[in-house]
Amino acid sequence: MDALNEFAPIAVLLIIATVVAFIITIISRLFGPWKPTSRKVAPYESGMKPIGSATRRYSIRFFLVAILFILFDIEVVFFLPWAVVYREIGLYALVTMGIFITVLTIGLIYEWRIGALEWE
Repeated sequence: MDALNEFAPIAVLLIIATVVAFIITIISRLFGPWKPTSRKVAPYESGMKPIGSATRRYSIRFFLVAILFILFDIEVVFFLPWAVVYREIGLYALVTMGIFITVLTIGLIYEWRIGALEWE
């Protein structure tokens, strides 16, 4: 029960923010100008009429680059806490980080082998 009391202000803030957002949206719709025309509701793309579908297929290389980013981002995020407690934990921390870096290096080698690092 004590934990709920700690999160009560956050819940109240979320409720107030949601109510205010709805009120502002309703007031702007009621009192603001709203005269849709075919030109106003048409999609806009650099001043030209859009050609083709807006949903197109992305190259798999895009996703491979995203995997690489996540791979190295996670690695960097875990380096700082490891470096802070390294002296306290000792050899266990060294072995654990060695295993972690090995797994991530295998992922990097895989990406390199399939050519994800070469952008055309």
